[in-house]
This record gives sequence, C-alpha cells and structure tokens, in this order.
Amino acid sequence: MKITLTEIPDVCTIEPKVFGDSRGFFFESYNEKQFMEATGLQVAFVQDNHSRSKKHVLRGLHYQIRQPQGKLVRVISGEVFDVAVDIRRSSSTFGKWVGDYLTAENKKQIWVPSGFAHGFIVLSDVAEVLYKTTDYWAPEHERCIRWNDPELNLQWPIAGNPLVSEKDEKGVLFRDAEVFP
Repeated sequence: MKITLTEIPDVCTIEPKVFGDSRGFFFESYNEKQFMEATGLQVAFVQDNHSRSKKHVLRGLHYQIRQPQGKLVRVISGEVFDVAVDIRRSSSTFGKWVGDYLTAENKKQIWVPSGFAHGFIVLSDVAEVLYKTTDYWAPEHERCIRWNDPELNLQWPIAGNPLVSEKDEKGVLFRDAEVFP
C-alpha cells in the first residue's frame, strides 16, 4: 500500500496494491500491520458503516465531540469528493481542510483522524461509501458544521447547492462550533 501525507500531515491517503487481470481484481482494503508501519499509528476499528447516496448529495461536516471517531473512508461504487477539516484548536492546522477524490476506480482511501470534521459530496449518479470508525456512533455527541461555512471556504466541486439533510442544513458556523482543545 502507498500512503501519502496531505497538506495536513495527520490526514493521509492510502492507495492499495491492486492485482487485476481479465477476471477482475483483488486488493487488501486494510492491513493493520502495513497501516501501522506506514503511519506509526495503532488504531482499532470498532464499527463499519456503509452509505449510498445520489448525485449532489452532501453529507457533513460531521464529528463527535465525545467518543471522537477516526475514519478510514473508501468508495466502492461511484465517485465522491471527500474532505477533512482540522477542528483541534491547539493544532497548527486548526481551521484548515484537505480534500481528495475517492472513486471505485482509483480505490483510494482517506484516513481522517479523530479531531476532524468529515464530509463528502457525491459526483457520480450514485455512490456507495464504506468507512471504518475507531469509536461507536454516539448521536448525543454528534455535531455538525455547515458545509458552506464562509470562514472554512471549502471548495466543493459542484455548481449550485447540494442536496443536504435537514440535520446538515442546521449545522453551525465554524466560529460557533464546539471544537477540540
């Protein structure tokens, strides 16, 4: 697997070694030993999530203020633009974000550590996203920052407004968000 650090070094992309021929392909989507050797991180995943969304659906920017979740995200069908926003006040990259295109074809994954808000927008007709988390979903601790926060100035690769849930539409501005120390 090839691990590439992003402009925010705690976030990285992972490209698996894919073995393919006329019959199809095979790859390891996760290997704990290789992940630990490449990143120096020892993480334990406790939950796998799967979402399916149609074109222009935007999910996020989500995080849990208690029971924070690290997420290893990949796309098994379609294409998304995936973002991670550093919401750790003590970090030198506080308020910065990184994004990457995850597709079924490129098989890239993104590691979003705890202390980050996460979101994605679907660019294909439909996309299915799988992600592993380091802690369990705790709706009482879930928070949401507005996807179009002017201070964050995320550059979503679509024209017009995305389709968002009522919960995401009610997300708070970054300056008002409960963040990590």
